[in-house]
Amino acid sequence: MVIQADKSDSAVLAALAAQLWEGHTQSELEHAFEELAENSDAACFIKYVDNQPVGFAQCQLRRDYVEGTHSSPVGYLEGIFVLKGYRKKGYARELLEACEKWALNKKCTEFASDCEMENEVSLQFHLAMGFAVANRIICFKKNI
Repeated sequence: MVIQADKSDSAVLAALAAQLWEGHTQSELEHAFEELAENSDAACFIKYVDNQPVGFAQCQLRRDYVEGTHSSPVGYLEGIFVLKGYRKKGYARELLEACEKWALNKKCTEFASDCEMENEVSLQFHLAMGFAVANRIICFKKNI
């Protein structure tokens, strides 16, 4: 079962997200999900198997330019994660479909995402889910 999360699900989301975004603490993530729950331009979904949370997806509307798109707003997959023992069972597809349905209900005609260039697993997931590569870039920075 996939449910749309609300503020009371922030701890569950944070526990899953901490495994995806390792640079953040559980507390930081829980606070972020509490704020997202109050944002009508964002949604999170949780996949449950036998009453256990095994995955999540976060999506939102982006109104700024999104690479390769031609409309606004665009539904955007901000993050998706399924626990290792539950992968390759279609759960990520279910979560993505929930995000896409949410975006359609928000009047979006396009849905986008991104991943790091070296993240081959994410690239293969996106391609398998029907995404097309819009562009590949390398970003630069320097201290001044």
